[in-house]
Amino acid sequence: MDSLDFGALAHVNLANSWSPWMLAFGIAGFAIVHMLFTALGRALEYRADTLYGRERGCELPPEVPKRWPFGVDRIKQLWDSNADGRLLAFLCSIAKDHEPRNMLCQHLLVGPRAFHVLHPKNIEALLSTNFKDYGFGVRPSVFAPLLGHGIFTQGGAAWKHSRGLLRKQFVRAQYQDNRRFHEHVGNLINCMSDGLVDLQPLFFKLTLDIATDLLFGRSVYSLRADIDQAADSREFAESFNLAQEGLAKRFRIAPFHFMYSPSAFRKACRNVHHFVERYIREQGFMKKTIGGDNKANENESAAQQDSASWFIRQVAQESATETDLRDQLLNVLLAGRDTTACCLSWTFRLLVRHPAVMERLRHEVKTVMGDLTSPTREQIRAISFLSSVVKESLRLYPPVPVNNREAVRTTILPTGGGPDGTSPMMVRKGEMVFFSQYVTSRKKNIFGEDADNFRPERWETGELDDIGWGYSPFIGGPRQCLGEDFALMEVSYTIVRLLQTIRIIELPAGEKVEPVGTERQVLSLVLSSADGCKVAVQRY
Repeated sequence: MDSLDFGALAHVNLANSWSPWMLAFGIAGFAIVHMLFTALGRALEYRADTLYGRERGCELPPEVPKRWPFGVDRIKQLWDSNADGRLLAFLCSIAKDHEPRNMLCQHLLVGPRAFHVLHPKNIEALLSTNFKDYGFGVRPSVFAPLLGHGIFTQGGAAWKHSRGLLRKQFVRAQYQDNRRFHEHVGNLINCMSDGLVDLQPLFFKLTLDIATDLLFGRSVYSLRADIDQAADSREFAESFNLAQEGLAKRFRIAPFHFMYSPSAFRKACRNVHHFVERYIREQGFMKKTIGGDNKANENESAAQQDSASWFIRQVAQESATETDLRDQLLNVLLAGRDTTACCLSWTFRLLVRHPAVMERLRHEVKTVMGDLTSPTREQIRAISFLSSVVKESLRLYPPVPVNNREAVRTTILPTGGGPDGTSPMMVRKGEMVFFSQYVTSRKKNIFGEDADNFRPERWETGELDDIGWGYSPFIGGPRQCLGEDFALMEVSYTIVRLLQTIRIIELPAGEKVEPVGTERQVLSLVLSSADGCKVAVQRY
């Protein structure tokens, strides 16, 4: 018994001897050892990467010149040019100083090295050949408050599942007629009275109406806001716009995006979620048919295939939860709504500033369509110059003008390094690669001496037959936009109907005519005009 008491006392004394200073020193010592091992591991990894790059002849490209420590002067220039609405023009000016190599790198303040790639070979490696070597970095957490977990934010197996699921629906959409567009473009036309009209906000409403009609089987009818729009649809449209503005602000300050989460932003995200979730429950989209009469089930399935809500019903069939279904729908809505509206806005800004192009396009529309007022897919494809106009608009004003990827493992870009810009370059794990269709589209060594000009005819002459990865407004590779066909048809249908219905669409008196790319712009998640798309219209 005495020995037991002595042992218990020894344990008590030992515990007391560790409290509290020795415990603190022990924790500190463990932390120091951990840090040393981490630093050693990174040093060994860095050395292995260096040898890997040296064996493959990798060299760095020139670094963006800077006068102040840590590139603070460059950050100020970026900030000032963005505030002035001319950030992309500033980026183009830097690229022109380094023609024709199309490759730069930089360090700004803290963080990893960033590469700026414009060469088509590097774009191909980034988006296609070495696709698995890159990820989105912090993008998923930036967009999580609104989008949750969907195709726009996912990677790996989850992304593959989402892409396979949504691809089937967009393939089916290619074989739909254009009736879905007809009603909403008609609502757009009804909003246009003779005189001065700003098309840009109308296009944003149009694309929201069409996108919600496709995805939910029920439009929010924002173009009818002053007529008979339902109160919950109005709240959804307003909240969705506010939530998008919040995401753009979070995106601009990433990786410090967690610092932006005001109550109005959170409320807007909740309103959007509740609207979609309520609709899913009301329509019973998550109810799976189990057992029962097979023939009855087949008849029900066939009826659903023909219903207006076929898209959401098919996605629901392969969604595990209501939240999964909601997130997928919002991901597609965000990706497709604003990009299409921006394309329409820039196209008409260009057309009214190039009346000869407008006149030729009107003539071709009239030649193909005659007096018919419901363009089919075949008729739209027969208006070949329309395709050239839209391509040229997307070249000069891609809706997503700047993009990036983060290397998830050390990898190689095929060209741009060394004194002559022909050596491969090594991108270490964690480093960033930025690419810009907007800047690439203005490279004279890719698109010719008139690369800055709006000239749709360049797509007819054969001069761009081998453009390849020099033109990728819909990204490309495994993540190529699934809604490309739908978006292009939506844009084309809208242009045709406006030209058929509105006798005169021209530049208003006193409106500025600036060289392409010098106008004030708003760069959020997409690229829009700071001054809208003002036109003078006169109907037949």
